[in-house]
Amino acid sequence: MAKLTKAQREWRPGMPKKRRSTKVMFASTVLLLEAFVVLFGTLTVFGLRRDEFPPVLIFSVGIGLALVYVFTCAVLTKPWGVALGWILQIVLILTGFLEPAMFLVGGLFAVAWWYGIRTGIRIDREAAQREREQAAWDAAHPEDLSN
Repeated sequence: MAKLTKAQREWRPGMPKKRRSTKVMFASTVLLLEAFVVLFGTLTVFGLRRDEFPPVLIFSVGIGLALVYVFTCAVLTKPWGVALGWILQIVLILTGFLEPAMFLVGGLFAVAWWYGIRTGIRIDREAAQREREQAAWDAAHPEDLSN
């Protein structure tokens, strides 16, 4: 049997489920898509420039960079996680020096990252406001909760 997480061990019936951050979900989606783009970009650089760079270097840098994108998803809840995501956006744009099409792809992903972070923050703020209003209403109307 798989080992339970801390949240799973501490769960009791009737406990409300903690709401996931929309910002983190949007940012994780962008980062995972970028990881796939980096892997396919690695194959492109290998196919076009294997005479200029050793294949071991191309694949180790490409796969390592893709793993950094994936592992960044795990730290997006930390204060520095989004900053690391911005750094990775710049790195993706800079891969355009190896394959010029990546300037466009990296730029489009940077726009998607910005939009996902901005929209996610707005949605999270609105959801927190709704939760506060619902809690206030529930406190003001306890008789309606007994149904």
